[in-house]
Order: sequence, then C-alpha cells, then structure tokens
Amino acid sequence: MIRARKVTGLAARGVALAAAFAAAAAPQYAFAQDPAAAPAAATPAPAAPRGLSESVAAVVNDDIISTYDLAQRMRLLIATSGIQPTQQNIAQFQREALVSLVDERLQIQELRRQEKEQKISLIADSAEVDEELTDMARNNNMSLEQFTNSLAGQGIGVATLRDQVRAQVSWQRWIRGRYGSRLRVGEDQVKAVQQRMAAAASKPQYQISEVFIDANRVGGMDTAVNGATQLIAQMQQGAPFPAVARQFSASATAANGGDAGWVTAGEMAPEVDAALDQMRPGQLSQPIAVRDGVYIIFLRDKRSGASASVVHLKQAAVALPQSATDAQVAAATATLETVRGQVTGCGDIEAKAGRVNGVVAGDLGETEIKDLAPAFRQAIESLEAGQVSGPIRTNAGLHILAVCSKRAGGAESLTTEQIESRLYGQQLSMIARRYMRDLRTSATIETR
Repeated sequence: MIRARKVTGLAARGVALAAAFAAAAAPQYAFAQDPAAAPAAATPAPAAPRGLSESVAAVVNDDIISTYDLAQRMRLLIATSGIQPTQQNIAQFQREALVSLVDERLQIQELRRQEKEQKISLIADSAEVDEELTDMARNNNMSLEQFTNSLAGQGIGVATLRDQVRAQVSWQRWIRGRYGSRLRVGEDQVKAVQQRMAAAASKPQYQISEVFIDANRVGGMDTAVNGATQLIAQMQQGAPFPAVARQFSASATAANGGDAGWVTAGEMAPEVDAALDQMRPGQLSQPIAVRDGVYIIFLRDKRSGASASVVHLKQAAVALPQSATDAQVAAATATLETVRGQVTGCGDIEAKAGRVNGVVAGDLGETEIKDLAPAFRQAIESLEAGQVSGPIRTNAGLHILAVCSKRAGGAESLTTEQIESRLYGQQLSMIARRYMRDLRTSATIETR
C-alpha cells in the first residue's frame, strides 16, 4: 500500500524555495529554446545558493529523497520547460518534481531486483548515459562541455540530469525487452481500425498536441485543473508547448512533445471533441476536464472529412478593373485563350504564361471547392485533374485555372504497417502504465 504521510515542513518549504528559484531563474535552458537559437557557447555562471540545509523530503521503500534532490529536480524542470518560477506555480513544480523522483526510485529499485533474480545487467552504465547526454547537447547545438556548463550556470548539477536519463533509458529498455517480443497485433485488430477509419472518414479531423494532467497522479481534480491553468498561462507567455508536454504530461505522447498527430472527431473524450469543434488552428484551449484528469490542447491544423472535395489549382491571369471596356475584356480573353491553347495542364501553365506580356501566373495551392469564389467554383466543379478552364471574369481581372489535383477531403489512409506500429505502441504504453501503477500500489512512500 502507499503510505502518504504528509508533514507540514514540505509544504512550507515550497514557499521558501520560491525565493531561491527566483534567484536561480536565469535564461531559459537550452531544451526550452529553438535549437537554432541556442548559443554557440555557454559561459559557466556561479551556482545559485541552495538556501536550505539538506533534509529528507520523502522515503520510497527506505530509499531517501533529500530536499537537495528535490530542489535540483525542480531546477531541472524549470530549465527544461521554459516556465519561469513564481509564487503561484512553485508548488506545481515541487509536486511534479517529487512525483517524478518517486517514480524513478521505484523503477530503479525494480530493475535492481530483476538484475538480482535474473543475473543480468539492466541499468544503463555511464557510457550509455554519456551517449544520451551527447545527443541532447547536439540537439541544442552545443558540445557536451557547453551543455554541462549551461546546467551549472543555472545551478543544476549534471548528476541530476544523469540520474533522470539513466532511469528513463533503463526503464524503457526493460519494458520493451520484457514485453515487446510478446506483443502481437492481429489481423483482426488492424481490420477493426481500418473499419473505424472508414466510418469516420466524413468527420472533421484535427492535428493536435496535448498535455494530460492525471488527477490521480497529482492529488485530485482541483489540483489538476489549477495546474493546467498555470501551465496555459505560462505557454501564453512564451513557454514552448513541446517542452511543457515533455515535463508535465502524463500521456504517452509526452515523449514526442505532446504530438498526437491527426485525430478524428469521436476518438477523444466527448469534452475534448466539444472543445475542438469550437477552436481555430493555432489556438490553445482552456483546461478541459475529463473523467480522470485535465487536458490542454493545442490545435495545429483542422480539415474537413471526406465528404468535402479538395482541389489544387494554378492560374494565369490578366488584371482588369471592373470599369474595363468591352474591347479591353475581349483583348484579355484572346490573350488567355492563346495561353490556354499552348499549355497541357498544371505542369506547364506557369512557365508558358510567364512568357506572355501582361499575363501573371501562380500556384493557388490546395483548398476546398466550397471555399472558392462563386465564379471559380462554378468552373472547377465540372473539370477533372489536368484540365484547364476557359477565361473567368472576376472583379480583379480575367483568369484561366488549371486543375492540378482533385480529391475527397480528409486524412490519407494509413498503411497496414502504420496501423500495426500505432497499435503496438499503444499496447506497450498501457503495459508500462499498469506496471508503474502496481509498483506504486505495493510501495511504502512517505512524504515529509
């Protein structure tokens, strides 16, 4: 069972830690920046003062988590999430840091137990951790030395990150090695997904990123909602969504910065579907409470279902004012008819039209037919890919349109291999979550 014995000292230390972190909140850590903007070098700065004597923050099956461990992990969370610490959010950082440390202690303890029973090596060695850190440094346009100096400049001991990386690498490898080979995605499962996709093809699709705050993990729904509200406020002030998702999301998509890809109406919880229906691309949601937690959704793109027709167009046009005379219109029509007779379709309309004086050509991109101007829509509905329209009069001038492609809207079908890969990942993620739930249930955990 979990024995959560709260002692007032931990809550009180959260306020005291706020002052220390405010002093330590130097520039955002490289993880939270666009790699292209990362500095070429990092000059070591003096480590921020700890401000507190070291004591016990928690005990996990007799394994101690010190207040120094907790403070270091909080610094790492702040640096990697891009969120600036305040009196309002410091408790959230403290809670997330402690939960993460507890989970990692449980994972390492379980791996050591398995090593002893099976007489095999499971915990990543220093060379493997160094390799991961080198990759992190490279992704931030730094050498490993510059990377560790950047940590030190923000008061973070490199041992803190090494411990986190060692636990993550070791645990992921253990889960995949123990259960991965046993998982089988059956043909019936693939067909079921294909049938659901076909049935949902006419529904809108949304390209989203997500942060999911697990209410059970953070101590209740009110805590989850408050935490989500604070994260949204920080992201509105510039904290990168992917960095926040990696550090705070309990969803399996956290490892990908919260990227959930394209989802169809009906795949998410009803509360999320309702919010998505009201959102515009580029918009960040308010906290969305569901049965077991709270979602934050970033809508990256949106598209109609397969009932819509999408067309890709290129055009050649002659500018004409609305007041153009009949003679001017006739001259422009003759010019465009000449161009039309020379082009074979979408592939050469720009090149051939560009050689004619007074004619401007360009790619209009892909759009739904229903969104076209009425004159364009009427002409395009009767054309197929590769065909070119006759001259079309608009308020801006005279146009001919080449149809590059014409298709039903909605997502392209996933291949069988892509479906199998998605199902495999979902099953493995579910196993890992259940494994951790069982470890927490059987552990003795005291917070002080």
